[in-house]
Amino acid sequence: MKLDLDLSLASMKEKLAAYCEQKNIQDAIVVGIHSGGVWVAEQLISAAPTNEPLATLDITFYRDDFSKAGLNPKVKQTLLPAIEDRHVILVDDVLMSGRTIRAAMNEIFDFGRPASITLAILYDLGQHELPIAADIVGEKLTLKPNQRVKLSGPQPLEVSLIETQ
Repeated sequence: MKLDLDLSLASMKEKLAAYCEQKNIQDAIVVGIHSGGVWVAEQLISAAPTNEPLATLDITFYRDDFSKAGLNPKVKQTLLPAIEDRHVILVDDVLMSGRTIRAAMNEIFDFGRPASITLAILYDLGQHELPIAADIVGEKLTLKPNQRVKLSGPQPLEVSLIETQ
């Protein structure tokens, strides 16, 4: 299977613009989840109805598996403007179990109550463990149990399928 990153990103931009127009979303805040989600959000922000700079979210301490991950996480900065009653477009690279998105929404709500959260995902693997679904999807993938999607970046932004043990 060959992944076409440019095609998936173009599809996301088109779907995001149409979705925001249909839902009458204006003055949105685009939030990328570190690290891959930030890289994807950098590519999408031009299609979003916003004048805000890109916001970023580090969900490390909000993960339900934080205690299993060890004591040396690579924590990045969360940068969010005031989100109360604003439309948030939450962006990540891969949706697998849904646990990252749950953690991200928990953190967002610690900053205030947004008017809405739109979820934009580059690759949906369809292996959801939680009732979380993306509003905008670049591409839905069905992978073998030993395959994973790896996004590398930010410059150049590249995607590959890797085999695990």
